[in-house]
Amino acid sequence: MISEQVEAPFRIVRFGLFEVDLEACELRKKGLRIKLQDQPLHILRVLIERPGEIVSREELRHRLWQPDTFVDFDHSLNTAMMRLREVLGDSSENPRFIETVPRKGYRFVAPVHHVRPDTAAGSVVTQDVNHAGLPPGNESKDLYPIASDETPAPATWVRKNFQISLFHALALVVALVLLTAIVSSIFFKLRSNGIFSNASSKPITSLVVLPMENLSGDKSQEYFADGMTDELIASLARISSIRVLSRTTAMEYKDSHESLGKIARDLGVDAVVEGTVLRSGDRVRITAELIQVSTDRHLWADTYESPLDDVLTLQNRVASAIVDQIRIQLTSQDKTRLASRRLVKPDAYEDFLKGLFYWNKRSREDLLKAIDYFQSATVKDPQYALAYAGLADCYGILGAAIVGTVPTIDVAPKAEAAAMKAVELDDSLAETQTALATVQFNYKWDWKAAERGFRRAIELNPNYATAHQRYSLYLTAMGRRSESLQEMERARSLDPLSVSMNFSLGWRLYMAREYDRALVQLNDAIEMDPSFVLPHIVLGQTYEQMGDYTKAIAELEKTAIMSHRSTPVIAALGHVYAVAGRPAEAHKILEELQSESRTGYVSPFYIALVYAGLKDESRTMEWLERAYADRSNSMVFTDVDPRFDSLRSNPKFQNLLQRMNFVN
Repeated sequence: MISEQVEAPFRIVRFGLFEVDLEACELRKKGLRIKLQDQPLHILRVLIERPGEIVSREELRHRLWQPDTFVDFDHSLNTAMMRLREVLGDSSENPRFIETVPRKGYRFVAPVHHVRPDTAAGSVVTQDVNHAGLPPGNESKDLYPIASDETPAPATWVRKNFQISLFHALALVVALVLLTAIVSSIFFKLRSNGIFSNASSKPITSLVVLPMENLSGDKSQEYFADGMTDELIASLARISSIRVLSRTTAMEYKDSHESLGKIARDLGVDAVVEGTVLRSGDRVRITAELIQVSTDRHLWADTYESPLDDVLTLQNRVASAIVDQIRIQLTSQDKTRLASRRLVKPDAYEDFLKGLFYWNKRSREDLLKAIDYFQSATVKDPQYALAYAGLADCYGILGAAIVGTVPTIDVAPKAEAAAMKAVELDDSLAETQTALATVQFNYKWDWKAAERGFRRAIELNPNYATAHQRYSLYLTAMGRRSESLQEMERARSLDPLSVSMNFSLGWRLYMAREYDRALVQLNDAIEMDPSFVLPHIVLGQTYEQMGDYTKAIAELEKTAIMSHRSTPVIAALGHVYAVAGRPAEAHKILEELQSESRTGYVSPFYIALVYAGLKDESRTMEWLERAYADRSNSMVFTDVDPRFDSLRSNPKFQNLLQRMNFVN
């Protein structure tokens, strides 16, 4: 007879974001130890020993308490199970991990991964355990942990009252394998004939990837975890048949303690992906988990590891596994994108992620930092298309009149060169196509090429909110109002918590002259972030177009103080002063703008705007011509901007529009 202690082939058991160390008797989540009393932990060990099988309450009684122990068994077991579910974030009504089988016992229903030390030092062997009726797990061929100087010690597994010979164990395994094969064959045959169906299960057509948790313990590595989130979003977003929410919205939940169900309900998505990332030297490990929120069911979890230079391929593998679980139809292009392998140089990738981190902040200082990092990435890896696309975007934003600190003519050639290089290196990325289309729209005024580029970007990545947003800008400039609003609504649906997207919709409504709707939308954007200046500016402009000059002036005067009298604000205020019959104050604004232009850059467009309010057509045209020479990006909207309506019949104005390639 063998001993009650049988050497266990596995030390670590992983499920979802949790792992149980059988030797240390510890439960961990995302690498952090969770305090759990002995009885709940022992219940968990018994259940994960036999995933997919019913463990009776009577068996748990024998395993947890000695025969001569006096205890209120039912109460103690219920209390221990309640505590276990609480720690796992599980529930008996919608079990993700532990299912209650009425009048019988409990069953562990999540995929389980066993990890054991191999004979080779530092290496690890994994085994995935799945059972009929459980969601299939993705077989991970990447091993954990990332780096270890120690070989884990062998573990022991205590099996009370479970004594069998090795021969019997092997015979049992063979029998189970044969039985499983037979049952699986019958099941798939029946399912192919339509006898089984998932009609009652709501299909997953939308999801959000929540910010990945940085397990390094080093705050300076947050950019890396955020970058991994971005990459996974980008990989999934290229799938045409599923809606994937954009990065800005996802990042609103960084360090959030909201329940997954509430997050999904607030965002209107069917599923949530969450996970962790750990970087060690030149290797990366990602753990991801997919939860269907309608049932609160854990569908899949797995861990992947790769060298840093192959991290983009790693993200495609994670995305492929998620796609497999939600069973959506892939086009041939989708399959090609997910199967593609893109190698990057680790040090260039580091700089790219840092550039992306600062690019997302959008202030002038942060954009300059982003440019430095993107440039460094292109030096270290001259084939890095996305780094060039990032450069093009940074230059484009710096040269925008609304930023107003750099003459557009100075940065437009840099933006164009970077965008063209990005497309030359990889024209299959929505980001590179969008970067070039933006240059063609804002600075080249090549309307046909810009539209082709935006449409191609959306075709490549239907979930790329930025492409929809910028295409909407183009459509606004072309006077195609309903199409513009449709594209902007699509952009906002992909990034619903982005204040920029919500403001952009308000601005499109203003340019479409739907002023009542614009007021509502702009106030919504202001409520999201009262410090964001742009919706305040357009709110004042909307009141102006509605003839309520008092409210328009009040809003813009308040905004001028809030923005420290930024150029776009005081120019809009000067225009309202002029049309409201307060020319003296409008002229003071002109003096302020011209004085400012002697010490820094002021876009001529803004001076033209104040003269337009004063109905001084000669001076207006003089400054519009200067803005034309500067290639100011605000010029692209002169054909539809209501503040220039008084100039529509002016021959010089019409000639200017023709030179900008506007047909009508």
